[in-house]
Amino acid sequence: MKILVCISQVPDTSTKIILKNNNTSVSSDGVTYVINPYDEWYALIRAIELKESGTANEIHLVTVGKADVEPIMRKALALGGDEAIRIDAESNDPNETANHIAAYAAGIGYNLILCGKESIDYNNGTTGVMLAELLGMDFLGFATDIQIEAGTAIVKREIEGGEETDACSLPMVISCQKGVAEARIPNMRGIMAARTRPLKVIAPAAQTPLTAILSYELPPAKTGIKLISPDNMDELIDLLHSEAKVI
Repeated sequence: MKILVCISQVPDTSTKIILKNNNTSVSSDGVTYVINPYDEWYALIRAIELKESGTANEIHLVTVGKADVEPIMRKALALGGDEAIRIDAESNDPNETANHIAAYAAGIGYNLILCGKESIDYNNGTTGVMLAELLGMDFLGFATDIQIEAGTAIVKREIEGGEETDACSLPMVISCQKGVAEARIPNMRGIMAARTRPLKVIAPAAQTPLTAILSYELPPAKTGIKLISPDNMDELIDLLHSEAKVI
């Protein structure tokens, strides 16, 4: 079985975001980029577990980005990917990203395509389902467990107020979240080997984005703390109502 894992690059959550060009873009100065945690900790690691169990025999990694994404792809190789593919394009539009990946993946013969449930920068959570539609595959989202039995994926997924178990024939696309795998870190042997592994770079297919980012806005700065005497509950209730607006 051949698995494709979709990888995206995102800013580390500890990075201080600075806007530029009249709040229409994000400055990359001083920004540390990492693999999207949902892609790394869950989609990629579950693919590796399936290979280690003998269920899968090959794991390919794909990302859409320019040369600056190559360090995260090498980390993904160090964790256990067999081949890394970079589609040489920039995109903030999930439909455009899905189309780039679909144009590459069509005809390759992947049995299973895994991705994180969303990226932690834009939080759209739509690329996976768009990719499935473009490839004519079934899709299941928010997986917390994936088992493969005789060409069928048995997937547990969260639903409102509970959990659901689905069975779906391969090939298919699944988005992953917490619970589907145990996070791990690459070992030194994997890191050293990944430094010299070739990255396959392919030209993007012509695509037209459907959306455009008009501007960004940072959250308001945190205000000071107001201390209320425990003997003055009326003032506390008034502030919760008039300022915090939680009651």
